[in-house]
Amino acid sequence: MNPLPPEVEARWTGGVVLKRDVFSTVERGRFAIPAGEVDAVLRRLDEVPWWSLPLARHLFKRERRALAIAGGLGLAPPLLFGGRRALVRGWIDGLPLHIAKPHGEREYFRSAKAALRKLHRAGICHNDLAKEQNWLRGGDGRAYLTDFQLAALFPRRTRLFRIAAYEDLRHLLKHKRRYAPDALTPAERRVLAKKSLITRVWMATGKKVYYWITRDVLRFTDREGGGPRLVYDAPRITARLNAHPQVRETVIVAFPDRRAGTGLYAFVEGGAGLTERSLRDFIATDAAPDHAPKPPEHLQVIEQLPRRATGEVRSEILQLVAMNQVDLIDPLVADEQERALVARIVADRRNLRDRFAF
Repeated sequence: MNPLPPEVEARWTGGVVLKRDVFSTVERGRFAIPAGEVDAVLRRLDEVPWWSLPLARHLFKRERRALAIAGGLGLAPPLLFGGRRALVRGWIDGLPLHIAKPHGEREYFRSAKAALRKLHRAGICHNDLAKEQNWLRGGDGRAYLTDFQLAALFPRRTRLFRIAAYEDLRHLLKHKRRYAPDALTPAERRVLAKKSLITRVWMATGKKVYYWITRDVLRFTDREGGGPRLVYDAPRITARLNAHPQVRETVIVAFPDRRAGTGLYAFVEGGAGLTERSLRDFIATDAAPDHAPKPPEHLQVIEQLPRRATGEVRSEILQLVAMNQVDLIDPLVADEQERALVARIVADRRNLRDRFAF
C-alpha cells in the first residue's frame, strides 16, 4: 500500500479500494473530524500516472467545487476535505443503482427527480448520470448522487445550462425506463424520445473519439469499470471452468485492486471434494496454453450460488463479496435461507487484502 498524501495522512484510516483508474484511486475508510471519526470516501491523485495527471487534476477540481455546494443540499456526500491531491467526501449508506436494482420502486424515482431538480436549482449539472453507479439507493430508499468529476457550475441559467439539465433528466428517465417502466408519464416518454441537438451531434462525431480514447487507449470497456479482462478474459475462464466435470456453474465479477487496477474473482458452484487448487491446475492445463487468459486473482468454491426465485444468479451480492463491501449486503438478502447461504460465502471469501471492519 502506497503512503497516504501528507495532507490527509494523520486523519485517514484506510479500508477498501472502491475504484482505481488513470484518473484517481477511490477508497472507503474513516476520516477524523472535530466531532470524531466518520465513515468517508477518499479520492487520491498521488497514484495517478504522469501522463493523465493534468486531466485528473481538472476533474478533481470540478468535483471539489460541485461537492462544496451539492454536499450541503442533502442529495450528495458532503465535502469533508478538499486539498491539492486528496479529496474526502462523506459516506452515504446505500448501494449503486446497478447493484440495488430498484425494480418497480416508484418512490425511488420520485426522489431521484426531486434531487435532480434541487441540484439544477443550485446551478449544477452533473453531466455523467448515464452511469448507474453514479446513482445511489440509500438505506432510506431515497436517491443520492455521487461522482461529480464532470459536473459543471452555471452562475446563470443559460441555454447551455438548460441543455445540460435536460440531458441529466433524460439519463435519469432511461434508468426509470429500465427499472420502473410503468411509472413513466407521457411527458417523460417524450423526453426520452428526443435527444438534444448537442447530444445528436456528439453521438455522430465526438463520441467516436471518446470511445477510441476510453476503449483503445485507456482500456475502459464496460459501464461498471471491469476493464478488458472482464470483457475478454472472464468468458474464456468461465468456459474453461464449466468444462470441469464437477463444476455446475461459474460466475466471474471484477473488483478494484490496489496493485493491478482491476482483478477478477471467480465464484464456482461445484460438487463435494472440489478445491481451489484443483481448479487452478485445471485452468493451467488448458488445451491452448499459449492463448490461455490470465487466471482470476481470486477463486472461491461454494456449495451453492445465491439465486432469485427465477433461477437468476444474484451477481450483485457476489459483486459486494468480491469488493469486500460485505456490510452492504444485508438489505439485498431475500430471506433467512439466503442469509445463511450468503454468510457462508462471506466467511470464506478470498479478497482480504483490503480488510476493514465497518
